[in-house]
Amino acid sequence: MRLIIIGAVASGTSAAAKARRNDENAEIIIYDKDSFISYSGCGMPYYIGGEVEDADKLIPRDPAFFKNKYNVDIFIRNEVLSIDPIYKTLEIKNLSTGDILQDHYDKLVIATGASAVIPPVKGVHHKNVFTLRNIGDMKQIKAYINENAPKSAVIVGTGFIGLEVCENLKELGIDVTLIERLPQVTPGLDGDIAVYVEEHLERNGINIFTGISVVDIKEDKVILEDGREVEADFVLLSTGVRPNTELAVKAGIELGVAGAIKVNEKMMTNVKDIYSCGDCSEQFHVVTGKPVYRPMGSTANKTGRITGDVVTGGNLSFRGILGTGIFKIFGMTVALTGLSEREAKKEGYHVVVCHNIKPNKPEYMGGKEIVIKGIADKDTGKLLGVQIVGFEGVDKRIDVFVTAITYKAHVEDLFHLDLAYAPPFSTTKDPVMYTGMILDNAIHSDRKLISSDELEELINSSKNYQLIDARAASQYVQDHIETAVSIPHAKLRDSLDKLDRKAITVTYCNKGVTGNAAQNILLNHGFKEVYNLSGGHKNYRKSRKSL
Repeated sequence: MRLIIIGAVASGTSAAAKARRNDENAEIIIYDKDSFISYSGCGMPYYIGGEVEDADKLIPRDPAFFKNKYNVDIFIRNEVLSIDPIYKTLEIKNLSTGDILQDHYDKLVIATGASAVIPPVKGVHHKNVFTLRNIGDMKQIKAYINENAPKSAVIVGTGFIGLEVCENLKELGIDVTLIERLPQVTPGLDGDIAVYVEEHLERNGINIFTGISVVDIKEDKVILEDGREVEADFVLLSTGVRPNTELAVKAGIELGVAGAIKVNEKMMTNVKDIYSCGDCSEQFHVVTGKPVYRPMGSTANKTGRITGDVVTGGNLSFRGILGTGIFKIFGMTVALTGLSEREAKKEGYHVVVCHNIKPNKPEYMGGKEIVIKGIADKDTGKLLGVQIVGFEGVDKRIDVFVTAITYKAHVEDLFHLDLAYAPPFSTTKDPVMYTGMILDNAIHSDRKLISSDELEELINSSKNYQLIDARAASQYVQDHIETAVSIPHAKLRDSLDKLDRKAITVTYCNKGVTGNAAQNILLNHGFKEVYNLSGGHKNYRKSRKSL
């Protein structure tokens, strides 16, 4: 068998390596139009900032490595121009010599990746405007910074890569401004969690403009759509990527609803003996089962391995993704998996959410607060998605949630997990368990939650309600939700006769625990409709700021 793979980064080289492990006799050839292969794209921001000092550390393998270890021939600077699926031939251009050559395949893998989206903005071709998608981009950015010592930078877009570059530029002493056309940073998060990230960025000296677009880029500034000008010696366009599908489309290969190459669970396209993997191919979501496009290095490696197995007779199948992501920004860790609240509602789920604010381990062991937003389906009790921000232990928790959602766990299952506990690592009831307990109560008991948005709707309605601030009186005086009355938890039992048992009642505290305790007292004394404010006063104030 002659196997040809187009593309030699994460998915293409993974496919080649797995194919060779399965079949020692196959001819395996990879063509790539770039000069660098099998590199760590996710490490590029840290080279720009100097945390990774040697660029070669991000490029651990070259064509000679694959030839020596796997007997795979990789031809760099060779661009595949066309595919003939009837005769199973390729037309290839050697970009170094200009020569055109032909090749043939028995099976073909398209792993052409994705390219940075260039927004329709004037001035994007100035020498100080960059995208960051490959090693060549990274080296150009590094050289520009070293040679020009920019004092100010604008990053357009606030996805993972944009924020990671933001941190690294700031570490170099560059004044950084983020510009996001959406009303919040980190578009993958819900607004009530994104606000924690935005405030953290501002505390670290980052200038932020949201809900506005750039219309023009000059050599020393960018122009916003409302006419405001922002200084910028350096501009990074971090506005997403698009799958490289032109070659596939010309060959009659079908695209999916997300605009990437449509494949089945065996990574097969609609054309016989042609497969696709990595950032150019479509995935499907574990929760909804629907097609999505979420290009990630981890997914590229996984789909590449599956493809290499399938083309050599193996039985691996792709099982979907959750869109899991994690990144670090000025010491804060931000992670997400599964559906966001807005995505879940769009999909038609009867959504219940909680905001669990707990230390990652006991405070006497230096525990630091983490905020967990859990999204569940009220009808089935299944966990749909989770978002976390915090400074320690976020990665540990998100991976537990990923596993739970993957295996279709119900919220009550989280409490029954036998998670590792010792004071240096966790609290006795881990924040994962607490999240399950809160959601389970909200779904399966009368311990209902109310979100900040729902509380606002109630306040602005004509319904009969009472809002109880169960914190200490001094905290109420310092700040409280409008229309709330102060009844500290310790005095609530003595104040029951002053309350309207027929009214909708909402309790709250700082973060939710004492509010729940107050809710329990009221329910146990015959109050019929009592809600606890999710995430308490702290999350309410954050949520209001996100609007």
